[in-house]
Amino acid sequence: MKVKDIMTTPIIVHKSDTISHAMELMSKKDTRRLLVMHGSDIVGVITMRSIARKLGTWKTSNLPASSLHVATATTDLFSKVLTDTSVEDAIALMDRKSGILVVTDNGAIKGWVTPHEILKNARTVKGYAADIMKEPISVSPGERVSHARRLLLDNDIGRLPVIENGEIVGIITERDIANAMMNFRMLVPDNQQDERIRNLIVGDIMTHNVKSVRTNTPITEVISLILDMNIGGVPVLNLRDEMVGIISRRGILRLLVEKG
Repeated sequence: MKVKDIMTTPIIVHKSDTISHAMELMSKKDTRRLLVMHGSDIVGVITMRSIARKLGTWKTSNLPASSLHVATATTDLFSKVLTDTSVEDAIALMDRKSGILVVTDNGAIKGWVTPHEILKNARTVKGYAADIMKEPISVSPGERVSHARRLLLDNDIGRLPVIENGEIVGIITERDIANAMMNFRMLVPDNQQDERIRNLIVGDIMTHNVKSVRTNTPITEVISLILDMNIGGVPVLNLRDEMVGIISRRGILRLLVEKG
């Protein structure tokens, strides 16, 4: 199978557009990344993670998202591939570069491949959730969002389970943090933003009703859940309802590379 068989049309934003516009587009299209263009040239990719990183820096702490341009949060996490590149090679490249793939032909953009497209074509993977889960990093509802944001960025992950009294009560994602940061800059007066953001706690913005899987859940079912719910990952529980791991889209990609 070739990348041309699984690629989709990229969702495009221009580098001069505002971050608030980019986030509105992500929300409308239910995606976590956009391809950034300048004319006909690819500039890079803007993601929820790069927005959460940008909106939380002290240099932009008093600036509304409507005044910050997409270019300020654009990353170079993409690689160009040709339409006839094999899906196997594409998966290996995506895993190695930790980005997405832009499919080109004679210099023209034909499509892109993200982890979503890879997982849609990997529903026959053998094994169980316990085989691919990673040790989870978690927070409590009463911890500050600034601390959760730092954990996400320092560990290059997209979500943190929220634990209270040994149970999962929520999950906080890079999307939750980016949205919270943007809303603060739109709704809170400039002279109050620093203090209010410092005092914002995880319980205020976390996502409730967390989807989870068991250690003995087949990987095929994990993939179906992630795709059906369009989420970046899921916590893994044992038979005593204790969280023992977490699975991300990138973790499944790593498994596909290892299985070759």
